[in-house]
Amino acid sequence: MNGPSAAPVGFAPEEMDFRLPTRQARLKWVIVVNADLPPGRAANAAICAAAPTAASVPGLLGAAATDAEGATHPGLPWAGCSVLVADAATLRTLRAKAAARTDMFLADVPVAAQSTRVYGDFIATVGETRTTDLDYCAVSIVGPRNPVDKIVGKLPLMP
Repeated sequence: MNGPSAAPVGFAPEEMDFRLPTRQARLKWVIVVNADLPPGRAANAAICAAAPTAASVPGLLGAAATDAEGATHPGLPWAGCSVLVADAATLRTLRAKAAARTDMFLADVPVAAQSTRVYGDFIATVGETRTTDLDYCAVSIVGPRNPVDKIVGKLPLMP
């Protein structure tokens, strides 16, 4: 959901060096989950935020791994992904900060995603709500390491 005139956020193939520690990757991926959600809903929110991120950010997933018996295991986020927690107000604020930048990818999970059972109802509910009035279960942000760190500050890891 980066800005309409923004270049896509992602890794070029030559940047994908699987020998480097995650902290040396140019981009950082964080998912911030509402700290007030019960464990099952928190896991659901994180997964729902990760799905569009993995599908939209080129080079985020590494190569598949093949084990000693020849079974293939799909690629995982080679540059890592931290799952953090924040209260609802902080979540809304950091989402707004990320949305204002053109060098970041943002995916969010509005509360309506967990309060509706029909996807069309979710779309309608979000469509009737101003951005500033939405509450979120989780947000996923991918962008340059230092700016992402500044946005999420010292939020704790999800327990």
